[in-house]
Formats: sequence, structure tokens, C-alpha cells
Amino acid sequence: MSMSGWVCVVTGASRGIGRGIALQLSEAGATVYITGRQETSLKQTAAQVTERGGSCVPVICDSTKDRDIENLFERIKREQNGRLDLLVNNAYAGVQAIFDNMGNKFWETDPSIWDSINNTGLRGHYFFSVYASRMMVAQGHGLIVTISSMGGLRYLFNVPYGVGKAACDRLAADMAIELKKSGVASVSLWPGAVQTELVSQLVLEKESPHAGDSKLKDVFANGESTEVLLTCDLARRYDIKDTDGRSVTDYTSLKFLLSQVPYLSWLSAVVPSFLHLPRFVLTLAGNRF
Repeated sequence: MSMSGWVCVVTGASRGIGRGIALQLSEAGATVYITGRQETSLKQTAAQVTERGGSCVPVICDSTKDRDIENLFERIKREQNGRLDLLVNNAYAGVQAIFDNMGNKFWETDPSIWDSINNTGLRGHYFFSVYASRMMVAQGHGLIVTISSMGGLRYLFNVPYGVGKAACDRLAADMAIELKKSGVASVSLWPGAVQTELVSQLVLEKESPHAGDSKLKDVFANGESTEVLLTCDLARRYDIKDTDGRSVTDYTSLKFLLSQVPYLSWLSAVVPSFLHLPRFVLTLAGNRF
């Protein structure tokens, strides 16, 4: 798909999922404004975009600072004559806090973890969406994608994480209702386990503090690359593969779910991959894959 002429914003694009999205959008021909707090890592992403022949505008923008967000959209209005086609709400600052507190119950954890997880990854999404929608509604078209996860449906990691992801899904759904007649769409997207730089450092590397957690390591070792940001449903529907040709792991397939239960894992070898569980069943699952 050619996206020549498109103007996009990807938040939190200095590394990880955001960087992968920016690379793919720019490779398709879009002009991509990428945001992040660190100039060095933003420039690294911009350099990768340039190497692939794309167009990228790195902007230092803290998703917790309202004025930074407002200034970004004022700049886009000036530079792109008011055009904005796509916003990807991806910025997230809670990964380190999540792994630092793995295994702790909410009452055993400093309550400030709520802000670490949800200030950037929820409040920031709302502010970006407000300013983006003002531009998109005025032009009569646009798309807002909010990165969420299965954690919004069932317990995953901790309480603030699950509440925040459920809120992201609700944010996307409720914005879609109010935007429906304006020609602007709003969706949430669930990537699976993704091999971001930080996850690789915290889980996959031998010397990482969580390297001994075999179940967690297995999930991320088979995770998606940062340049495949697809729900397993979309990958299945459109027969989309990862950048290295692998199939995208389907976390709703009976085959995958059985493989995660030690005394039932042998069944995964004989169960067809096309059998899937309905979403509501996942809410009944335990607190880990």
C-alpha cells in the first residue's frame, strides 16, 4: 500500500514498537513525525528511516507535558498546511516499572507505579487524540490507532497495567462513537508479545533478572518483531507474515493456549491451528499465559 503524501504522527517512536511503526509507515511513503524524550534515540530512528528512503521528522516531545503536545500539533499545522492523516498513540513509559515489580501484589507496590504506567500510556493518548482529532475532523478524514493489549481483557502483569489497557480500549471505542459522522476512525490494536529493545534486555538476555523465568522467556522469544504491529486476527485474516517470514503468534488459538499449560502441552501437537477460543474465554484464564 502506497502512503505517499500521508502525514502521520507516531508517539514514543525513539525505540521499540514505535520505531517499528515509523519505519514501516515511512517505507510506505508517508511523512512521519516521531516523538520521544531523548534526542539521541530519536535521531537514530530518523537515520534508519533515511536509510530506507523515507521521510521522518523527529520531535522532542514529552507525552506527560501538555505544552509539548500542543506545540507539536501547531508545528504540523504550519508545516503540512493543516493535514494529518494518521495518529498512532504508542508512547509508553511503564515497562521498567512493570518488570521491577514483577510478582508483587498491588498493596505491596508503591502506588506511584500507577503514574509510571498510565500518565504517558493513557493520559498522554487522550491529549494527543484531542489535538489530532481537531485537525482530522476539519479535513473530513483520518485514523487514530491506540496501542493496547490483551491485558485490557484479562489479568496481565499487574493492576495498573490492566486498568490502563482496558481504558485504552474504551478510549478508542468511545472516541470512535463521537467521531463516526466526521469521517475519522478510531481503533485500538493489540500486538502480542513484542521483542522490543527493553524487553530483550529485561527478559531475553542471559544476565537479565528475569532470564530464569522460562515461561515468560518462551513467550517473548517467540514474539513479534517491532516492525510487525498486527493483532493476530488481522494477521490471520490477511495472511500477513512477520518481517522475517514467520507467522504471527495467535494468542487466541487453542493450540497456543494448550502449549502454555504444562500438563496439557502435549495436546498442542495434535490440535489444528485454526481452532480459536472466543474472547470472553480469555477473561477466565489465570494470571499468566
